[in-house]
Amino acid sequence: MAELLKKGAPEPVETKDVREALKAKEVKENANAERAQSGEKTKADTERYPLSKAAAPKEPSLVVFNNDGGAVASHKPVKKQIQFADEKQEFSRFPTKTGRRSLSRSISQSSTDSYSSAASYTDSSDDETSPRDKQQTNSKNSSDFCVKNIKQAEFGRREIEIAEQEMSALVALRKRAQGEKPLAGAKIVGCTHITAQTAVLIETLGALGAQCRWAACNIYSTQNEVAAALAEAGFAVFAWKGESEDDFWWCIDCCVNMNGWQPNMILDDGGDLTHWVYKKYPNVFKKIRGIVEESVTGVHRLYQLSKAGKLCVPAMNVNDSVTKQKFDNLYCCRESILDGLKRTTDVMFGGKQVVVCGYGEVGKGCCAALKALGAIVYVTEIDPICALQACMDGFRVMKLNEVVRQGDLIITCTGNKNVVTREQLDRMKNGCIVCNMGHSNTEIDVASLRTPELTWERVRSQVDHVIWPDGKRVVLLAEGRLLNLSCSTVPTFVLSITATTQALALIELYNAPEGRYKQDVYLLPKKMDEYVASLHLPTFDAHLTELTDDQAKYLGLNKNGPFKPNYYRY
Repeated sequence: MAELLKKGAPEPVETKDVREALKAKEVKENANAERAQSGEKTKADTERYPLSKAAAPKEPSLVVFNNDGGAVASHKPVKKQIQFADEKQEFSRFPTKTGRRSLSRSISQSSTDSYSSAASYTDSSDDETSPRDKQQTNSKNSSDFCVKNIKQAEFGRREIEIAEQEMSALVALRKRAQGEKPLAGAKIVGCTHITAQTAVLIETLGALGAQCRWAACNIYSTQNEVAAALAEAGFAVFAWKGESEDDFWWCIDCCVNMNGWQPNMILDDGGDLTHWVYKKYPNVFKKIRGIVEESVTGVHRLYQLSKAGKLCVPAMNVNDSVTKQKFDNLYCCRESILDGLKRTTDVMFGGKQVVVCGYGEVGKGCCAALKALGAIVYVTEIDPICALQACMDGFRVMKLNEVVRQGDLIITCTGNKNVVTREQLDRMKNGCIVCNMGHSNTEIDVASLRTPELTWERVRSQVDHVIWPDGKRVVLLAEGRLLNLSCSTVPTFVLSITATTQALALIELYNAPEGRYKQDVYLLPKKMDEYVASLHLPTFDAHLTELTDDQAKYLGLNKNGPFKPNYYRY
């Protein structure tokens, strides 16, 4: 072994043909070098480097091994990784329909599809078949569902398991109550965002004894793999990412109109499901035992029905519960607004002029996040109390018409309609980003932009350029729908608070004795709000101070709560 190490590697073995080829190449290179020194280019140099004045670099030879273990020089041309201007690109040499399509998707959607869990695993698929036209069954041979691809169930199950780790309070509620089955006999029809976090809620309701049928409240927010996992687990789910308007209402109808199954509870987000049952199935609506609504838009609709005397069932306003307003609306939006904007536009916020329409809890969260990153934030408001809060927090309160020309970013979060009109869109600067953080897609007048004189250009998933005749572009996100759940995700822990509140509201309405709740809209009892908060405190290893008997007597409180009156503003 020592002798072999001293000898070193064996000399390369060269055949006669190889030696002759090497000699010919050397002669050619010497001639080329002489011409290069005199300023003359070879034809090969000119073709290969049309903009270069330097001589072509010498190509390295390959070393291959013969049967005897020796190295043999080879001058077989090496396939280049870098293509020059006069050479054909590899991907266009053998074009195919699927090849071109995959390439365009990789360029336009890589920034969202690659790391956004809101962008489903199936987004990158070339399967254009509508789920309504597919025949799918789960492992239990059931076909009572309609999702994008049931084969993605395993991926969805993993996401649900991850969500459960951050939703420990909801899981704890499931373990505490599943023995009692407080929702046994409940037939819940739901219309919410279908995400991993919502899946934990749906499975919790199932564990508590309820039968569930579910549709999506937003055509863009469904996580296809999660919907598949729910369908595989036996839940009747009708939802997929990218539904049409017709698909949206068809899915809701499939949940309600089922032979031999009639809902007796509604869990809604936005009021679309409640509206559909009220209009299309009035007899079913009259037999509903309770409605739980979590969005400001849906709550407004319920109050309108109640005021008109048409609400014939009790309803629980979860949106205005403390645990929803102060946590989901405020803290969730404070984080998710930045996530959604970064994933879709890669915008830098420092120095940008941002207009936030509405200074409720959602608006407060958005403004706080944007201000922290150096944006110059303006607020529009109709409520003098919210406007004064914005002023005290350091924001200029103005009308949209006064700042619309200078805004780099316009965000709506009011729950109203036509907050941003076509006239205001016409006046916006080139490159202005427009998006919505409210539930409804009516805040931005998107319908007015679908006219012949304006051109729509899809940039990437959920990002469109709307181009005016003079070349001005406005960047519209998610076609005016909810930004964070359409374009990114929301913090799981905050959704655990909302989901726990929804579950308790359903239990309360379903088990309430006759006469406790009349045909009206109610707020969640304060004691229940406090219970939801207490379930989440162990996550932070938080320890509550207990009142002494003397202190409780002095304040006139029960030692176990509730600790604040219903009119208290947190």
